[in-house]
Amino acid sequence: MTERESDTVVVVPTYNNAGTLAGVLRDIMNYIPDVIVINDGSTDSTPEVLEEFRDSVTVISHDRNRGKGNALKTGLKAARERGWRYAITIDSDGQHFPSDIPLFLEEIRKTPGALLVGARNIAADNMPGKNTFANRFSNFWYRLETGNALTDTQSGFRLYPLEKADFSGWWYTGKYEFELEAIVFASWNGTVVRNIPVKVRYQPPEERVSHFRPFRDFFRISVLNTVLVLVCALWIWPRNFFRNFRKENIGNFYRKHIANATDSNMKITWAVMLGVFMGIVPVWGYQMIIAAALAHMLKLNKVITLVASNISIPPMIPFILYGSYYAGCRILGRPVTLHLGDISLENTVKVLEQYVLGSIVLAIVCALAAGLVSIVLLSIFRRRK
Repeated sequence: MTERESDTVVVVPTYNNAGTLAGVLRDIMNYIPDVIVINDGSTDSTPEVLEEFRDSVTVISHDRNRGKGNALKTGLKAARERGWRYAITIDSDGQHFPSDIPLFLEEIRKTPGALLVGARNIAADNMPGKNTFANRFSNFWYRLETGNALTDTQSGFRLYPLEKADFSGWWYTGKYEFELEAIVFASWNGTVVRNIPVKVRYQPPEERVSHFRPFRDFFRISVLNTVLVLVCALWIWPRNFFRNFRKENIGNFYRKHIANATDSNMKITWAVMLGVFMGIVPVWGYQMIIAAALAHMLKLNKVITLVASNISIPPMIPFILYGSYYAGCRILGRPVTLHLGDISLENTVKVLEQYVLGSIVLAIVCALAAGLVSIVLLSIFRRRK
């Protein structure tokens, strides 16, 4: 056994895959002897299959089916507590080839501490159409939320680094969406997330055992992505902005996008105004997306627009919320009071009405003020082209 294999364990979540489980386990142990199987409340003959391997694998059983995400969390937690540095996860339905395990071991030697995701051939024979759509859907949201591009974000064939990251936290979801959430959080925390090509095998539809529920699981993934985008808008994007807010970066930004830009002073001013406006209007979670799209349509500098939209960074949010509510109350001639104990439909509608109207007015006023300051400063300090 090599040193790289000795610090790696394979985690296999399984639910009612008795027909393929034994073959998968035998193939895995040709490459890595340490295996943890999570029996996620199987109701078929899985317990009998696992009895055959009682002396060679570690089995952890859930008393009921709790979902793939929870099974993975249980397995990754056990692997971390037992001191393994890496855990390779592989599905038990036979679609993955354990012969690809050495590829993960070789790649992790090149980038220690990375999270590796096996990239399947999406055009492979017999790959279900719902899987192809779900993967592309997930790839889009992952790139939006992290700025990184992967060709396959849904593959269950992965290598997780365990030393610096605990993937068993309660905040992780418990179903199929866990696998997207895990790589998003890993990327946010600075872990390198990469694809490596792997083979895939899909049985014909009449032989395939799938626990993916298209409507319910797509809905859960959509809700998760909405929450993640909201977290990006309120925390991750502003955090990254300030991490890069160093003297040399400010100088580079000024030289590239202002001092030496080909845009006129007025176009730069419009970009600032658009960014400030979009940073305040009540489209939480989608401000930067809409701002970038509008900047593209109006042929304005997207970088300046996105920088200006960071007016809604966390320290400013209380002031923006109160300013919006205050402005709405004044416009509608209502008292500036907020009855937090009254959650009736009538009161909720009034509060939202005041806030939405006030935020639009506040966004316009702040955009005009930012535009005035920008055009004055640009006229004074920017060299004429």
